[in-house]
Amino acid sequence: MKIGIVCYPTFGGSGVLATELGMALSAKGHEVHFITYQQPVRLHFHPNIYYHEVTVPTYPLFDFPPYETALTSTMVNVIMNNNLDLLHVHYAIPHASAAYFAKHILKKTGKDIPYITTLHGTDITLVGKDQTYAPVVTFSINESDAITAVSDNLKEETYKYFKIEKDIQVIPNFVDTERFQHSNKEHFKKMLAPNGERIMAHVSNFRKVKRVEDVIRVFERVHEKIPSKLLMIGDGPERQNAEELCRSLSICNDIRFLGKQEQMDEILSITDLFVLPSQYESFGLSALEAMACGVPVISTNAGGLPEINVHGKTGFLSEVGDILDMSQHALEILKDDKTLKHFKEQALEHARGFSKQRIIPMYEALYNKVLEEYKSLV
Repeated sequence: MKIGIVCYPTFGGSGVLATELGMALSAKGHEVHFITYQQPVRLHFHPNIYYHEVTVPTYPLFDFPPYETALTSTMVNVIMNNNLDLLHVHYAIPHASAAYFAKHILKKTGKDIPYITTLHGTDITLVGKDQTYAPVVTFSINESDAITAVSDNLKEETYKYFKIEKDIQVIPNFVDTERFQHSNKEHFKKMLAPNGERIMAHVSNFRKVKRVEDVIRVFERVHEKIPSKLLMIGDGPERQNAEELCRSLSICNDIRFLGKQEQMDEILSITDLFVLPSQYESFGLSALEAMACGVPVISTNAGGLPEINVHGKTGFLSEVGDILDMSQHALEILKDDKTLKHFKEQALEHARGFSKQRIIPMYEALYNKVLEEYKSLV
């Protein structure tokens, strides 16, 4: 198949999943064309992968350059010039509406192409509910030839807040267990924790919904009881507040802000506990990647997190904002080597159920189904 993938090229979950999906499909012989405004951060060279940059001209007339229009035009050109079979757009805003416009522009030329929309979270639960976008989001999702969501929770949230008239198929996020696996990085660990301290980690885009200050508060309580270090990975608007908080608590010597990192598998290989106290997560891909490296997870029970983090097995779940409960659970996991080893083994075992070898065929089956149905109608 010749597949067009439209996504955000950032470190966020939707962009990461779309990129990993495209690379996995290309490895299976499919021709994959990425369409976005810059090269996705995890995209690597492969003979079956093509990248098409969306260029948005700037004119004094526009306070806000019309990205959606430029994206639609780029979609049309890529589809026509490469004879694509289908479009798979990730994150509804504005990709689904752009795909709808592109599809109908192409019909005028005699080219019919279906598009699949994958919902990832904040495109539904946060941005999409804004009345500024809701009518267009609802329309373009309903016009999709197929709709998927990354968790049962997100599927329920979509039906709750939007008048969706079609079935939404749940295809969970996946992890590349060949890349995300524990590797021996003891020399790195000894550099960060020379006295055998436990290492905790958090990964996010540091937005308010991630509640990054809760990570610092949890670490503070663990740090009082068990010698430990904290790695804060990522960047975003809440980073400065988090840094100021750690300085006010006088624990900055044991916290490192690492910014955006691509070699997450190496960092997770030296991590003992992953902390994700988000207000909401449609799935929690970063937690799954941690588990694949044998790292147990302390998280909230928000959104789709209970679908991957099994309470008392792969880690623990707490109510949003319950710092004390999360701290106590963290101490329970980290209290001794035997307990930590047990949780690590169970986290790894559970993560294997979300391997790309199990999930990618679900997308391939959906593509084939959509193409067969589409061909029978045109």
